[in-house]
Amino acid sequence: MIEPSAGSKSASEMHLVDLRRDLHRHPELRFEEHRTAGLLSSRLREAGFTVREGIGGTGVVGTLGSGEPYVVLRADMDALPVQDAKKGDHASTRPGVSHACGHDVHMTVVMGVAERLAARTGPGRVGVIFQPAEERPFGEPSGAAAMLAADVFDGRTPDVILGLHCWPDLPAGTVGVDERVAMGAKDAFRVHYRGRAAHAATPSRGRDAILGMAQLVTTLHQNVARSIDPSDAVALNIGTIAGGASQSVVASEARITGTVRTIDVGVRARLRGVIEQTVTGVAASSGLTDELTWADEMPPVLNEPRLVERAIAVVARTIGSEHVQRLTSPPMTADDFALFGQLAPTLYLKLGVAGSGPWPALHSGTFDVDERCIETGVDVLAALVSDILQHPLE
Repeated sequence: MIEPSAGSKSASEMHLVDLRRDLHRHPELRFEEHRTAGLLSSRLREAGFTVREGIGGTGVVGTLGSGEPYVVLRADMDALPVQDAKKGDHASTRPGVSHACGHDVHMTVVMGVAERLAARTGPGRVGVIFQPAEERPFGEPSGAAAMLAADVFDGRTPDVILGLHCWPDLPAGTVGVDERVAMGAKDAFRVHYRGRAAHAATPSRGRDAILGMAQLVTTLHQNVARSIDPSDAVALNIGTIAGGASQSVVASEARITGTVRTIDVGVRARLRGVIEQTVTGVAASSGLTDELTWADEMPPVLNEPRLVERAIAVVARTIGSEHVQRLTSPPMTADDFALFGQLAPTLYLKLGVAGSGPWPALHSGTFDVDERCIETGVDVLAALVSDILQHPLE
């Protein structure tokens, strides 16, 4: 963690740094963000927002003002089941749980923007969403979907929805703007092979599910690789494998889970077909029965082109053109912020958080941020919201 020197901190900046450290010390898992939600709700009310709690489980929604346009900010609240490997007084106090993806920073920045905008006058409505359960184990529900199902916008569709994500590939003090795709599409899958058990001494009497699954893992990587062109952005991962009961028994069952990430609709559909055909073909050749389950399907996060150009201009005016980067290589990470983009134009910024030297990766137990990123995030998002309120999208 890197922070500004004591002499350079404003009172508001210290206020937000303290909030970030409090959230970091007290991480909560998906749909368990009760303390977090209570803390954020209280601060929104103090700032003058009308607050609704318990939206989609533990979600919080704050609104301020009225009229047009209606601009919404979203931040995710949940932590990861990852042990915090850092030391210091801001480290997680919960064993096995930490904000290893920077959601504590997302909440802090959005709260800072809300508190700054609370003093504004003029037309327009500002909404703030603190969303649970962005991180999704296989087959578990999305927090964004839960909030949308609970009418998060109270019957009124926003004109613009904004979000951001910590980005350790960028230095603190900078902001990245993706030209179109800010996060990739995600499709998770689970394969269950069933064979026939036998004694290890007489393998011909069985049908080895582990052997079939081993072949499947290799064949999936091969077939996916040969089904894409060099220009296609694709990532395939097999993340878990399990099966068998004893080294002396031919395994009757085996399972894997994996994920495929894409950005193109056609490539996404084609690779789902490739995976389905490969699962069935390997099972048939191995004398096994197969069961394929798809889950966690999520479309890509798409930036509205008009907002991209607006953001680049606003960021340049706010923190200097040398501190904004136009990003042209879409990442394969995914985010259920994508579901909000199906309702309204969206923009998802990348907030630089890295200090000097190699920086820890997202989802690692050592992940941390240069806390100077907080003020940058607040300055940029507050300026962008104000600009949209004054000059709505046409």
